[in-house]
Amino acid sequence: MKPVLFCDFDGTITENDNIIQIMKHFQPTGWENIKNTVLSREVSVREGVGKIFSLLSSSEKNSIIEFVLSTASIREGFKEFVHYAKENGFPLYIVSGGIDFFVKPILKGIIQEDLIYCNSASFEGETIEILWPHSCDSNCQNDCGCCKPSIIRQLTEKNNEIIVIGDSVTDLEAAKLSDFVIARDYLLDNCRELSLRHESFTDFFDVMDILEKRRVLS
Repeated sequence: MKPVLFCDFDGTITENDNIIQIMKHFQPTGWENIKNTVLSREVSVREGVGKIFSLLSSSEKNSIIEFVLSTASIREGFKEFVHYAKENGFPLYIVSGGIDFFVKPILKGIIQEDLIYCNSASFEGETIEILWPHSCDSNCQNDCGCCKPSIIRQLTEKNNEIIVIGDSVTDLEAAKLSDFVIARDYLLDNCRELSLRHESFTDFFDVMDILEKRRVLS
């Protein structure tokens, strides 16, 4: 089967989760409680992310963008990984619960923008409003926000091997739909708990090694 790669952004491509870094820096009241309800799956990702950004004033737009673009760090080996996928003919899509105002600038010049699927933001109101251009399809009832399973269904065919690369709660439903997961942190723990086929990674050189072994063995 032909591998199709779906890679998370925050905490996977970048060393840290940029939404969490924004909240830690600007410290809006109540953000940690909302974060905890998302991680415990008491509320959906869409509801939690929407609420957490609504705590921030739109007037802080420039400061927020400047902060995240100056502090985000891309995980070692990612640029080489993009080249590896292209050289081997593996379609690679970035599927992110992050927001366009930082996801796309950070990835500019590394991967084509039309291969990036993420949420967007409006700064027109008093507080930041998150928009959801990739909401759940009729097969998903999880209120994902940026629905990774829906995107996977849209972009793959029956003869594709679905490989998900990620780290967090936003990757869990996609991982359940995949043929194989390359995971770290929260997602790795859940792959073990749910007995999903997976391997762990630290950087994208590890990811390439895992994919190469699978390619040789196939």
